[in-house]
Amino acid sequence: MTDRPDTQPAPAPSRRRELLTFFILAFGIWPIVAVGIVGSYGFLIWMYQIFAGPPGPMGH
Repeated sequence: MTDRPDTQPAPAPSRRRELLTFFILAFGIWPIVAVGIVGSYGFLIWMYQIFAGPPGPMGH
């Protein structure tokens, strides 16, 4: 007689759930993250140029 608890492996996620998760990530979350990163970078460059001036040769 053993006193081990009955250990059943966790059920594998279904293929439908995996596809749903993939589509939410691929077409929902990651595009929003990408737009946020690119927009933040553009804002950072814009703020830098406000203080440092536009790029290019100095003086006229």
